[in-house]
Amino acid sequence: MLTYREVLSTLEMLKNEHLDVRTVTLGISLFDCASREPVEFIDAMSAKIESCARNLVKVCDEVAVRYGIPIVNKRIAVSPIAVAACPCGPDRMVEVARAMDRAAQNVGVDFIGGFSALIEKGFTRGDYALVEAIPEALAVTEHVCSSVNVASTRAGINMDAVYLMGKTIKKAAALTGERDGVGCAKLCVFANIPQDVPFMAGAYLGVGEPDLVINVGVSGPGVVKKAIDRAREANPGLDLGQLSEIIKRTAFKVTKVGELIGRRVASELDVPFGVVDLSLAPTPNVGDSVGEIFQSLGLGSIGVPGSTAALALLNDAVKKGGAFASSYVGGLSGAFIPVSEDLNIARAAERGFLSIEKLEAMTSVCSVGLDMIALAGDTSAETLAAIIADEMAIGVINRKTTAARLIPVPGKRAGDKASFGGLLGGATIMAAPGAGSSEFVRLGGRIPAPTQSLTN
Repeated sequence: MLTYREVLSTLEMLKNEHLDVRTVTLGISLFDCASREPVEFIDAMSAKIESCARNLVKVCDEVAVRYGIPIVNKRIAVSPIAVAACPCGPDRMVEVARAMDRAAQNVGVDFIGGFSALIEKGFTRGDYALVEAIPEALAVTEHVCSSVNVASTRAGINMDAVYLMGKTIKKAAALTGERDGVGCAKLCVFANIPQDVPFMAGAYLGVGEPDLVINVGVSGPGVVKKAIDRAREANPGLDLGQLSEIIKRTAFKVTKVGELIGRRVASELDVPFGVVDLSLAPTPNVGDSVGEIFQSLGLGSIGVPGSTAALALLNDAVKKGGAFASSYVGGLSGAFIPVSEDLNIARAAERGFLSIEKLEAMTSVCSVGLDMIALAGDTSAETLAAIIADEMAIGVINRKTTAARLIPVPGKRAGDKASFGGLLGGATIMAAPGAGSSEFVRLGGRIPAPTQSLTN
């Protein structure tokens, strides 16, 4: 049972500290829609999505009002389309994306994920078709998100896939150039992608998941910051170990709120409850920033020396507190550092405290990776691929999820501004590392799995 004081502190989180449930995501399997006839698949897919998700937004809104806890996003994740629609060619894959977009609009959700492929060891016909379709699919849709897994600790790094994704990102940027390459903001390249991510752009429903499932993504960077600030004001002598305990207890409360809401929504929809993703996901709003937590921990800015250690502390405490609060923790579950989506991080990058190299170092101890990074439009496909390969290596060697969401903004250079709108925010374009990676990237093949994979 929560104590009177804990109830009051939770109310304070809701009122002044940006506590919310960041996303309720309904997973829908499309494997029973499979057909060798693309039109039949599209019709069956559309019908199932609209039937299963028709009450999702309504129920989420009712639950949010009943408990007084905002649910910011309502989303859908489907089976990887490269598998479910494997017989489709690239043109048909674009039609599938359009149909996903229409279905998402008809049921009123913010995004639909699962325009995805799993190519860490190689390609099927459906994989090739989907990846080829990604640039156009993201350009002609508003709600569709795409994720591609190119590496895993068990398989190694598929460098042919990495190079292909470098080229794909360039094409996606070009096709949405009038909007600062926003198509790339809906595309994420992964190593060790989980099957139950509720956050976009990585969300898809894995092959081991149920036919329908509710997964919840909590947040609360503002809550964590305020908890640290209050504790240090009351006791300036607190050390980092004691502050870690405060973060852990705060994460416990936030996770409890998220699971309560997720289970209530699942019950109302008569759908199994899946997992709570503990990730601290920021927004461009003041007071809702992961970057501000670093300042509360005594650093001048995120990115200065000590930032990687502070992020390791934060990530560990969030995981420990959340894992104690729920037996069903999944997804990414850690701290996000998306440059454009976090006002404080975006400003740190603008002032030169954050470079790609520093961000890469920090991704070794946090969730996801190089996230929402705007680059100069003339950054080559080979350089993009090399950046992705470095990030994949961190995930593969450390047996963790890493990802890259890179946005080469057409017509703009380092120091210019890019704006993506809404929760995607905006950022100063960062300088890409120097050229010199092309020959390495073009060698292709598969970087073998490390010895960490030999766990049987």
